[in-house]
Amino acid sequence: VVLATSPLSFAMAAPDLSFADFGFHGNFINGKEVPAADGATMTTTSPATGGVCGSAAASQPVDVDAAVGAATAAQPGWWARPAMEREAVLLRCADALERNVGALARVLMWDSGSVKGKAMMEVMYSASLFRTAAGEARRMYGDTFPNDKPHRISMVIREPIGVVLIVTPFNAPMVLCVKSAAFALAAGNSVVAKASPDTPLVSVVLARVLYEAGVPPGVFNVVNGTTEAIAEYITAHKGIQGIGFTGSTAVGAMVGATAARTMKRVHLELGGKNPLLVMDDVGHTGANITVDKAVQQALMGSFYHSGQICMASSRIIVHRAVADEFLKKLAERADKLKVTNDLLDDSVAYGPIANTRAFEKVHTHVEAARAAGAQILCGGTGAGLLYRPTVVLLGDREQGVLWRGGTLGARTVAPG
Repeated sequence: VVLATSPLSFAMAAPDLSFADFGFHGNFINGKEVPAADGATMTTTSPATGGVCGSAAASQPVDVDAAVGAATAAQPGWWARPAMEREAVLLRCADALERNVGALARVLMWDSGSVKGKAMMEVMYSASLFRTAAGEARRMYGDTFPNDKPHRISMVIREPIGVVLIVTPFNAPMVLCVKSAAFALAAGNSVVAKASPDTPLVSVVLARVLYEAGVPPGVFNVVNGTTEAIAEYITAHKGIQGIGFTGSTAVGAMVGATAARTMKRVHLELGGKNPLLVMDDVGHTGANITVDKAVQQALMGSFYHSGQICMASSRIIVHRAVADEFLKKLAERADKLKVTNDLLDDSVAYGPIANTRAFEKVHTHVEAARAAGAQILCGGTGAGLLYRPTVVLLGDREQGVLWRGGTLGARTVAPG
């Protein structure tokens, strides 16, 4: 089963996607890359090779202040631009991402462990989000309604929030930044982006591309650093008016609570536990889908990007009438999926887990299910950061955290 062959990888001249040390990337503040104020850095290693692929600024609160200050100063001028000008800038951003797809995908691959097809898709999808957001710049509609006084009307006018903080996770660091940033920019806001410490390079490289495409200095800024050093400080910062956070439910709850103390607008996209339902008419004469097709959809939904997607089909609920055939074929095909650190292989969507913490979390959850009596139909083992595609059969929905917990990794659950 080929899960991730992207037509994009064949539709354009083949870029250089080989592993590289991308060197030092500072914070991106007011149109420039700058080191942390104290010069501190943090090293990032590739999940695929274990080798160093670059370093980033290890920021402290003073660096956050600089980024927020730049965004605050730039936001009124950005909002004052006519909507058609903001639209034009965002369209140029989309063009720039498409022109630089190879360079951006290369950083994505080795900084986050994304296989080639997924990395190319992420860049191109980010470009499409900028195009969509560009159109929204002209649609900042308000409203009118009758006034109690004669010959007057009341109006609601939409205005930007101000400075928006965007916090992104490791699994799709570019597209999850762009899906919030592009629309915030369209509405006249400025942005401070805080990337996961596991993938600090992607946002800085993205910021450089956007600046070169015409985003004014200070309108899109990036500050990197450890969670311990700046996470609470930046979410509580009085210069931030809105927060877009993508990550775990537990951390999202803390972000929401911190933001509430200063009445920030908050948008939280938190962990999911998504069921795939396989009904009893699968494979019947006249049905729209065969068992084989259902299995293929389950493989894609469960194991794309090694299952490290919040929308992954992490729970599969199978009707008893088709359970035996479906589970047999699912386990057989999952066990044959190619698992590799070769991110350049067009035929796979299954690369390494992002880091040791995530790997150990996956394995701990699988072992907890095994200890509770679940059947491991395939997988359940790994080496390095490669974890075998794992199918776990739960007879009791309460067996272990795999049924309800947030496990971003290479497994799926098929309750009996």
